[in-house]
Amino acid sequence: MSKNEDSELNLVKKTCKELGITQKELAEKTGFTIQSISKWNNGHKMPVSATKYFNVLIENKKLSKIKELAKEVIKDI
Repeated sequence: MSKNEDSELNLVKKTCKELGITQKELAEKTGFTIQSISKWNNGHKMPVSATKYFNVLIENKKLSKIKELAKEVIKDI
């Protein structure tokens, strides 16, 4: 498995972990088929658009967490 394929494999798992969802739920959320998600998870080449999409999902989740923390801090002031 190439380094690129390994990072894509990790991206599917990382996205599911960060969002707290299964691969099936990831497929439903993104509109990709479960077969595609499974193939990418098993080392098949992932389209650039999917890679970017998954990275945006992860970043959005992180920003949502930061936003919630900020609300709590402001509320306590």
